[in-house]
Amino acid sequence: MRVLVTGTEGYIGALLAPYLLERGHEVIGVDTGFYKAGWLYNNGTRVTAKTLNKDIRRLAEADFDGVDAVVHMAELSNDPVGQLAPEITYEINHKGSIHIAELAKANGVSRFVYTSSCSVYGVATEENVTEESPVNPQTAYAVCKTFVERDVGELADADFSPTFLRNATAYGASPRMRFDIVLNNLSGLAWTTKQIRMESDGTPWRPFVHVLDICQAVACTLEAPREAVHNEVLNVGDSRSNYQVREIAEIVGDVFEGCEITFADAAGPDNRSYRVSFDKIRTVLPDFSCTWDARKGAEQLRETFERIDLTAEQFLSRGFTRLKQIEYLLRTRQLDPEFYWVS
Repeated sequence: MRVLVTGTEGYIGALLAPYLLERGHEVIGVDTGFYKAGWLYNNGTRVTAKTLNKDIRRLAEADFDGVDAVVHMAELSNDPVGQLAPEITYEINHKGSIHIAELAKANGVSRFVYTSSCSVYGVATEENVTEESPVNPQTAYAVCKTFVERDVGELADADFSPTFLRNATAYGASPRMRFDIVLNNLSGLAWTTKQIRMESDGTPWRPFVHVLDICQAVACTLEAPREAVHNEVLNVGDSRSNYQVREIAEIVGDVFEGCEITFADAAGPDNRSYRVSFDKIRTVLPDFSCTWDARKGAEQLRETFERIDLTAEQFLSRGFTRLKQIEYLLRTRQLDPEFYWVS
C-alpha cells in the first residue's frame, strides 16, 4: 500500500514512518518542519521515508498521485499551542485537515486514517467513556478534533473510507522527542532534578498509550478489511492503562530511584478527567493489542536517558516542547502570524 503520512518529522511520525516501511508499505512523508530542532537520539532505523517539506494547507492534487491511503497527524500539537493562537489552530487543525481529506477523496484515495485524541472527552461524567459517549472538549485543540471527525465523516462513501483513532495520552521514547506530555515530562524531571513537584493533587484520571502502540494501531487500521473500519471511531489504548495522574508520578518516582515526589493540596487549573473504555478496538482490530504499560514506558525512558546521558539543558531546550519552539519561531520571525515560513 502506498501511504502518504503527514507529520513524519513529529513525535509519533518519526517512529510511524519506519514502522510502516518495515511492514512492507511504501511511505511518502509530509512535514512543514516546525520541530526539526527536536532530535534527541539516533535509533538506528535502517529505512526512512522520503518527506516533502510542505505545509498541509498548501498540499495540491499532484501530491496525492498514486496514493492508496493517507494517515493524517500533522497539526498544531497540544493544548498550550492551541491556546497560543486559537484562530490559527482552527485554520491548520480543522480547515487544513478538511483540505487534505477533500484532496484525498478527489484523487481516488480510498483510506483516510485521522489521529484524533481522547482529549475530546474533556470532563467526563460517565464511569468509562466509550466512542458513543458525548464529547466535551475543553480547548481549541480538542474542539478541532471533534470538528474534523464530524466533517471528514460526512465525506465517507463507497469509495472513501475514513477512520478516526482517538489516541490516549501518549508517552515513550522517540528520536523526535516531546517532553511536554505527562509521563515523558515527569521522567525528565526525575532524571535531571531527582524531584517531581506536582502543581495539583494528581486526582484526575487519564488514559495512557505508548507511542509504539499508536503506531501498531495505525498499521492495523490500514491493513484491516475496509468494512471493519469504515467511518469508525476507535479509542486507542488499553482499559488497564487508565491512571490517576498521581499514580503516573508514583510509578515514575519508583522507576527513577531516589526521586522525591510532592503533591499540592488541591486540584490544578486543568480540570480534565476521564477514564476510557478500549473494548471496541479489540473487537474491530483483533490483531491489535497494547504491549506497553506506564511502568515499562518509564523504564524505557530511564534506559534511554542513561544511554544518551540526557542533560538538564537538553531536557529544557525548546526543541522538545511544542509551545517553546513555536514561540521561538514567531519571536525570531521565522514564522509569520499565520504560521507560514518566512522566505
